[in-house]
Amino acid sequence: MRERSANIRKPPRSVNLRVPVAFTLLAALAAGSLPAQEEPRVVRQLDFEGNRALDDRTLEIAIATSNSSWFATFPAVRWLGLGEERTFDELEFRRDVVRLVLLYRQSGYMRAVVDTVVRRTERDVFITFRIHEGEPVRLRRLEIVGLQGIADVAALRRDLPIREGDPFNRFLFVAAADTVRARLRNTGYPYAEVLRNYDSDAGTLVAEARLEALPQRRMVVGEVAIEGLAAVDTGTVRRMVSVKPGDLYREARLYQSQRDLYGMEVFRLAQVTLLDSVPPADAADSTVRVRVRLLEGPRHRVRAGAGYGTVDCFRVQGGWAAHDFLGGARTLNIDGRFSRLGVGFPFDQDLENTLCPALKDDFTADTLNYSVGATLTQPGFLAPRHRASIGVSAQRYAEPKAFVRRSIGVDLAVTFNHRGRIPLTVGYGYSLGQTTAPPAVYCSVFQVCDAADQAFLRERRPFAAVTVSATRARVNSPIEPTRGSVITATLSHSSRLVGSDSLYEFNRGEVELARYHVIGRGRVFAWRVRAGAILPQRITLSGQSARFVPPDQRFYAGGPNSVRGYGLNELGPAVYVTGDTSTANGNVIVRGNDTLYRDLRVSPTGGNTAFVIDAELRLPSPVLKERVRLGAFVDIGQVWEREEQLLTLEDVRITPGVGVRFATPLGPIRLDVGYNGYGREPGPLYFRDDTNGTLTLYRPSYRLNAPDSFWRRLRLQIAVGQAF
Repeated sequence: MRERSANIRKPPRSVNLRVPVAFTLLAALAAGSLPAQEEPRVVRQLDFEGNRALDDRTLEIAIATSNSSWFATFPAVRWLGLGEERTFDELEFRRDVVRLVLLYRQSGYMRAVVDTVVRRTERDVFITFRIHEGEPVRLRRLEIVGLQGIADVAALRRDLPIREGDPFNRFLFVAAADTVRARLRNTGYPYAEVLRNYDSDAGTLVAEARLEALPQRRMVVGEVAIEGLAAVDTGTVRRMVSVKPGDLYREARLYQSQRDLYGMEVFRLAQVTLLDSVPPADAADSTVRVRVRLLEGPRHRVRAGAGYGTVDCFRVQGGWAAHDFLGGARTLNIDGRFSRLGVGFPFDQDLENTLCPALKDDFTADTLNYSVGATLTQPGFLAPRHRASIGVSAQRYAEPKAFVRRSIGVDLAVTFNHRGRIPLTVGYGYSLGQTTAPPAVYCSVFQVCDAADQAFLRERRPFAAVTVSATRARVNSPIEPTRGSVITATLSHSSRLVGSDSLYEFNRGEVELARYHVIGRGRVFAWRVRAGAILPQRITLSGQSARFVPPDQRFYAGGPNSVRGYGLNELGPAVYVTGDTSTANGNVIVRGNDTLYRDLRVSPTGGNTAFVIDAELRLPSPVLKERVRLGAFVDIGQVWEREEQLLTLEDVRITPGVGVRFATPLGPIRLDVGYNGYGREPGPLYFRDDTNGTLTLYRPSYRLNAPDSFWRRLRLQIAVGQAF
């Protein structure tokens, strides 16, 4: 069979319609001869065999017959009567054969044959589509004309979704024409069109195709008409619109302007389009008019939420936003967040003994965590593609068993090219506050054991830092990506030169790379690498030289978004404190070579170097596969204190695990279980004298080994959203 096709704007060439018509007549005749079914059967199996060019998911979407849910098809649990049952329609099933054949023909497989194997019982039906794809029609020649002197045809060919030698997929051929049209309309040709023509021979399995570009006139933007404004200033809209009079016409800027206008959160409707659907009649006129249609929405928004977390216990948050605040497209956000309700003062209800056991014996949980602040954001700062913000805040922030930070401060930031591929943010933060850590942390990490010296470190003092960060995000979804990559790099500098206290002088750098790969139907392999280092300046503490980095700026690891075999902040250096080392009252247990203290308290000290690798395979669940997904992961990492520890591979911890994710409008709710066969890291053991509060080094190196039981080595992690 030989087939030819042409765009409707060219004289049509002959098209052989005998096969499609024959299939249509066959389906119609079959429909008329179907016997009536009193009680429809349930589809218990729907399989595809022999398909290689097209995956099962593509074929399932193309047909009307669908399989019942896993509970309704899996023999071992089908007797429960659970799950959604899909009924069998004989007419649609026969049409599905035609649909699959036509899909394969459109994909370049003109000799594809679809057979079916159907096993019927009194109530059920089991279906298998057996597909023989055959050899495809291959594109021998792809001609592109009409672009001479306008575009680099060789470079354009590399960007097309179909190339010479590929199976001649009609869908991709149409997409190639759209690619050429978009390239023209983004280089000054607003009325460009592309004609398609092809000649396909099923006998020789060869196709030749032609794309003919009709660029017409190259034009610049003339009038930009703005319609529909009531309260918003016209000048504000003009500043946000990337289409300016006198600029070369680029269709991408129309779409970008539309996104920027929606981003103001002031408009219910924002359309940026050509005012004229055809070129001007005057051949000498090289300008094109653009229309901006707007419909204003509410200027203020209120939001509120509540939740529960193993680390935060109960939490509430709320906010109020004013859009186009005092004009100029500014947005004012006032936010508040309160957590550890039911555990911390003044809302302590002793829930650490019931609903929030993770906060039991945690000195950071004695008081409510809070964050209250206001932020003013100015889009279009200096240019439409830049954004600036200023914010003030007051907060109490705590990392479990590690430190508590109380501060009030101000933050300034400018994001250059914020809507581009690699936005760069330069920020400056200044805060006045204090950081409190367990006395043993100061004693073990900074060699400051005297109570008076530790009180000096906990004093309120200014902290300032200049931060530069860049992000390159190319993923198909910000919530649950399956393709692409994200690269983030952050550098911070704190010193007296930028207004910080003399104790806070260091440079901090961190880089993160995450990639996502589709490796089959519904399967995603994701991996991430994170690394960071801190270079502190030498200062004098208690008459001796030390490299001091405040606890709130150090690196920690472990938890639901890090090495999941460890609890939050549990990976890395630690310090141990006990109040009784005698055996008279039964506080000490000797188990083999281990000595366990009943009143032992463990505090993570963090480190100045960190390295974490996460790898995860995300799979569809056989149960409710549209809502539930499974995961298998391996997390690798460690936190070190340079100059005190050697950075060796022997210290790296590897924790495998599995998990399940439940899809929600806010993102997946994730339950992960990681296996940890290592226990806690070694650290100094101090004896605490409760009568005078002094600490005495009891053992220079002590550690908690992994539990003897397999089940006690498992760590459950609960979180919202993917780990990365």
